[in-house]
Amino acid sequence: MPALADRDALPYRDCVGIALFNPRGEVFIGRRRSETDPEKTAQTIEAPWQMPQGGIDKGEDPLRAALRELHEETSVRSVSLLAEAPEWILYDLPDEAIGKALGGRYRGQRQRWFAFAFTGHDSEIDVEAPGGGKFKAEFDAWRWERLSRTPSLIVPFKRDAYNQVVAAFADIPQRFS
Repeated sequence: MPALADRDALPYRDCVGIALFNPRGEVFIGRRRSETDPEKTAQTIEAPWQMPQGGIDKGEDPLRAALRELHEETSVRSVSLLAEAPEWILYDLPDEAIGKALGGRYRGQRQRWFAFAFTGHDSEIDVEAPGGGKFKAEFDAWRWERLSRTPSLIVPFKRDAYNQVVAAFADIPQRFS
């Protein structure tokens, strides 16, 4: 396990984040399933809700990664691209997670965020058996929420990143009015 002093020597993991907007201009958020016991929810975590996100595979285009991750976490394929955040958004892991989270190899994540319009029906969304059960469930519940509220629903160490996502996509909810 790397020492905290080595934090700066660790790279960021490249990944994508997805803001999926419904026809009312609300975004999809999922409640994280407990990583220690898949039968329990993450309700005991201060803020267990988040938008879909995941790693970019070696040689994978970020947009393709976003579409893949969205499907793997929600079963959703019915989308239309609305926007891409203009810059990478970074966050650092908390000190207690260094050397443990993300395989112990990263200091945090460097995220490329995409906004999509959901063009399907809510019945397409399946977080309990995503991809017909082909993928591991990362969420145990989901709902639609106002984009502006998402920073208050995420774990504290990701709040600044979510504030940047809100700023990048602030005009999108009004497009649905």
